[in-house]
Parts: sequence; C-alpha cells; structure tokens
Amino acid sequence: MARPLPCTLLRDSLRVASLIASILLPASVCAQQAQPLDARFLLGVGTHQGLGGPVSARGYVPAENIAQIKQLGFNAFRDDFPWSDFEMPGRRLGFNPRLGRLEAQVRSGVARPLLILAFGHHLIPNSSPPTTDEARQRFAEYAAAAARSVVAQDPLFELWNEWNLASKKDAAFSPENYLALAQVARPAVKRVAPNAPFLVGALGDDPDWIWTEKMLRTGILQYADGASIHLYNFCMGPSKRTSAEIIDRLTAFHRLVSQASGNPTFPIYVTETGWTTASNKCGVNEQAQADNTAQLILWASTATRWLKGMWLYELKDSGTNPSDLEHNFGLYRFDNSPKPVACAAQGAWAFIRSSLSAERRELASGVVSINASTTSGGRVAVWSEAPGRRYEIRIKDDQQGASFAMPCNATAKPASGIWIPVSSTPVLIAANDSAIPALEIRPVR
Repeated sequence: MARPLPCTLLRDSLRVASLIASILLPASVCAQQAQPLDARFLLGVGTHQGLGGPVSARGYVPAENIAQIKQLGFNAFRDDFPWSDFEMPGRRLGFNPRLGRLEAQVRSGVARPLLILAFGHHLIPNSSPPTTDEARQRFAEYAAAAARSVVAQDPLFELWNEWNLASKKDAAFSPENYLALAQVARPAVKRVAPNAPFLVGALGDDPDWIWTEKMLRTGILQYADGASIHLYNFCMGPSKRTSAEIIDRLTAFHRLVSQASGNPTFPIYVTETGWTTASNKCGVNEQAQADNTAQLILWASTATRWLKGMWLYELKDSGTNPSDLEHNFGLYRFDNSPKPVACAAQGAWAFIRSSLSAERRELASGVVSINASTTSGGRVAVWSEAPGRRYEIRIKDDQQGASFAMPCNATAKPASGIWIPVSSTPVLIAANDSAIPALEIRPVR
C-alpha cells in the first residue's frame, strides 16, 4: 500500500488537479462564465444628427431616429461632433441650437454614442487639419470640452473621419500630423472622460494598406484605445460585394494592428460598413444588402477577442435619388419605411446577442455555420457564400423543441427531422438544451 501523502503535498496535488480540471472544462461550462455578446460588443448604426444644423437636409429627425434605433435593438450609434459648430465665437464651447439634434439623440440614452472629433474651425488658422502647435492645442481644448459635455452617456470618441482619404488631395493630412494630433487630443479627452475609449484611424479605403502601414509605423497605437476602419466593397466586381470580402479585409487589418502593437487582441472597431442599394453599377439589390448585413453581424460574434464594435452605415437613406450612391445606404428609406435590411439586422442581432461564445465552421465548400452557446440553449446560423451551389441541412439527432427561422421571419418552425434549404439568407436554428445542434448537409440534386 502506498504511504499517504503529507498534507502539504496533498494540498498541492489538489491544487494541480483543480487547475487541470479547470483547463479541461468543456467549452459550455466556460461559456456560462462569460458575458453575453451585447455586454462585450457594440453593434451600432451611423446617424447624421451632428451635421446640417437645426433641420437636416438628409431627413434626420431625432424622435423618429431614436425610435428606429430602439426597434433595431442596437446598443450604439455613431455621429459627427463638429468642432466648428461646438465652439462659438469668443471661445464659447458647448451644445447650442446648431447641435440640438445631436444633443437630443445623445441625451436620450437610446444607445452608447461614438462621436467623431473632427473637422477644422473656420475661425482658427491652420486647423483643417491642425498643423501647428496652436491649432492642435485649440483642437485639444475642444475635444476636452466635447468629452466633458457627454461623459455621463458613456461615450467613445474617434479622431477625425477618413483622414487618409483627404491626404490624396492635401499633403497636410500626413500620418505624422495625425500622430501629432492624437498626442494632444487623447490626454485632453482622458482627463475628463478617463473611461471613454479613444479610437484612431477612421481609415477609408486604402488599397494595399500603404497609408495604414505608414500610420502604424508612427507608433500611434500608443496614443489609442482602439483602431478603427471603414470597410466597403460596393464598387468592386459583383462577385466581391459580399460579407466574406469584408471579413477577409478586416482579418488582414487585424494582422497589421496585431503586429504593430505586439498585441493580438488590440481592440479594433469597424466604424462604417454597409452596402448601397443605388440603381447604378455599384449598387446591390435590397435582398443582397439584407443578407450581407445579417451574415456580417452573425460572423462578428466569433471575433470578439479583438473586434469590439461595428457600426452599419447608415440608419436611413440620405436622399431620394435612386441612382445616387450616397442616398441609398440606409436601413430605412428616406421616408423612414424599413428596407429588408432593417429586419435582417434586427433578426440577426436578436438571435446572436445573448451568445456567450461562438465559432465559425465550414459545413461544405462555401457553406458557413456560426455555432453559438447561450444560457437558453445552443444556436446555429447557416448560409451559403456561393449562391450557385444548392444545399440542404438537417439536424443529425432528433432534438425535440429545436426550431428554425429566418432573420426577417421570426415565426419559428420545428427543425427536427426535416431538410432545410440553404441560401445566402441565414437559417437560424435554436435548440432548447445546451448542446449546439449537429448538422448534416447534402447537395440538392
């Protein structure tokens, strides 16, 4: 018979056993200790209350738009906080009638505001962009006052908007000047709003990441709580106007930021993305806009170790010209009637927002599944990235109570024992127990 272990060794052995047990705990147990997705990820929408003065030519009206954000169930919005409208003559800084619409939406508490600190001031020399110490200091004073005015609403701030695109026409929009602005603006914001994330980048389209890499080489991430980017593909070839293409580029951006920061979980925010339904060579149809958006929301749940937020552009169409690109990005039309993308985004978010963990899998070539654990049961979303190929899926085991629906059709139908067609519109399968439903797949002959 082996001699009994001394108490100290026994205690150490128990500690080791406990550690091993914790490492080997099933994912479902670990997931139960996690926060739901909507507590650790921001899904927002772009609005335009901060531009245009008291009456919006784009049709934005706070009361209507607040109701739309509530209907969508999103937990964030993004809007402009222009310096030139916030600082009045005589260095009077604060909300005023020109920013009344923005103030109403921020103060409503409908969602967490991401506010863009941007644009020059018409009364301040060298301010568009700030290129002198005096102009940068004045910008920092504005940024601090702006942050102080909204700190109670738990805001995030973003430094400028698509600075890199302005650099194509004006050399003053250089990576070095952007760094110099971040170096004064971030400390000013943090003094009055220490818990507010300060984002740099707001990068517009940057082929081959040339400007992005220059920016990252300046060391700017030392002066940031997150890196932000805008991702669009509406003017690429028709086969590239997909969520998959956006995900590929976002993943490449993540690699660049990870390398520059030395941190694989450095926070990244997609502060603009979406598809225009304009009736021209760059538009997509309304169903493609809906499907792409739902897919992107569902996929985002799998990347939250580093992806901390995503804002769809934009809440409503900004005009009525059917062929104008900028007029037709909305989740709602100019008259505030919903496009299919509104219910697609709402339904996808409602399905995934309570997930504790999620991962992406490939069921067949071009067929994606998002497998998620929630406190109310396992969930799977399935769609095809290759609409030309036709498949069907079925739950392998007879899971009583399992159901399926589509993002825009919340009426759940029994899922057990039936083959369900797969298309670019995600199929949303929910099970009553904690097990994530296992699926089998077959091509449709």
